[in-house]
Amino acid sequence: MQVIKGIDLAVEEGEFIVFVGPSGCGKSTLLRIVAGLEDASAGAIFIDGEEVSARAPSERGLSMVFQSYALYPHMNVRDNIGFGLKIGGMDRAEIDRRVRLAADTLRLGDYLDRRPKELSGGQRQRVAIGRAIVRQPKAFLFDEPLSNLDAGLRVRMRFEIARLHRDLGATMIYVTHDQIEAMTLADRIVVLDGGRIMQTGSPRELYNGPANLFVAEFVGSPKMNVLGCSAGEGRVRIDGQEQAGRKLAAPRAVPAKLGIRAQDVSLCDPAEAHCNGFVEVVEYLGSDMFAYVRCGEAGVLSVRVDPDVELAGGDKVALHFASGKVRFFDAAGRAVG
Repeated sequence: MQVIKGIDLAVEEGEFIVFVGPSGCGKSTLLRIVAGLEDASAGAIFIDGEEVSARAPSERGLSMVFQSYALYPHMNVRDNIGFGLKIGGMDRAEIDRRVRLAADTLRLGDYLDRRPKELSGGQRQRVAIGRAIVRQPKAFLFDEPLSNLDAGLRVRMRFEIARLHRDLGATMIYVTHDQIEAMTLADRIVVLDGGRIMQTGSPRELYNGPANLFVAEFVGSPKMNVLGCSAGEGRVRIDGQEQAGRKLAAPRAVPAKLGIRAQDVSLCDPAEAHCNGFVEVVEYLGSDMFAYVRCGEAGVLSVRVDPDVELAGGDKVALHFASGKVRFFDAAGRAVG
């Protein structure tokens, strides 16, 4: 079975690239092909201008951090970090220098004599990263390194990895299924589905200008609202919203669906409404509040609302779409207009 299908991607020196996509999209397989842990049946991999497709993983100059920490339980932190250098025959003094430098970078200096069982999950993951740092690789590869941590530790480790990238200026390729990790860490995101690249760009580019419906609905939390629509006489009406007072300007191509982010939908006077509905659920998050509005046949829309606004399930509301923020898609799901 062909897992990766026609990938053509260049990663710039010092760039933080994140592969993101649903389970089974091929992101981990692509990372393992780069690392040399999986064979590619066609194509070529270049690192620093040299083809490495036939080279063993140890000959590619890369370091990989896995989902599992894979630490030796009988060794202390110092020996775990330096073990790869030791079996490679490096001088002890140089090993000690590199281990100390990595420990200082990762704020592990006070833990060098502890064993893994005496560390928290975040500290163990930092040891695994330290083991990669001491090799001084051409690039770091991360395969869902935070998925075993609880929510609080994930947030802290995201900060640590972002700081590490800034301090080292190293090239990093990072795989995650968590689009929040992708948005907060990446210089550039590669969105994958079915072994193909759906779109590549900065977090801002993907969020504001999705190239297709898949990216529109995958990137962002909550995901972009997508509604059926029809065009005529230069205007667009939302399907199932014939009673709404306003239409949208039509793009040059004929749209089949439109998309709008939750923060670009607002409560309004009925005369200004592009869409009408009833509140089903309200999520109060402190600094944010989201209302989920049932708009008849159009479906349920997420709407970002001022937390001071009083809303309850069953309330009838009129919704206005911000000018210039609507995205249109054709019948094949491609962005148009």
